[in-house]
Amino acid sequence: MAKLSSVASRIGGLRGRVAALDIGERANVRERRHWRKWYRTARWRELRMRVFERDLFTCQWPGCGRIESDTSKLVADHDKAHRGDAALFWDEGNVQTLCKPCHDRHKQRLERRQ
Repeated sequence: MAKLSSVASRIGGLRGRVAALDIGERANVRERRHWRKWYRTARWRELRMRVFERDLFTCQWPGCGRIESDTSKLVADHDKAHRGDAALFWDEGNVQTLCKPCHDRHKQRLERRQ
């Protein structure tokens, strides 16, 4: 039977390997979410403003209809989740105006269920 001290040294070696796997796994997640940087482009800001103007700065959530002139309180929301699909991301027909409360409450709850 192995001494407790020898088992502890083996476990210590495993910790380093697990940490290395975690770093690699996190890098893979970041690579899969490369599309997040699209939100910081001028192209996205222009699309967002076109959608707000098209929707007359009005929340499109059924039953809301809130009109908001302060665009910081509006969200340009993808109706159908794009999950990194560039065609869906940049499709103006797939983007709608939502007020922040509707996006944060109703839309996020709906997306978590699916």
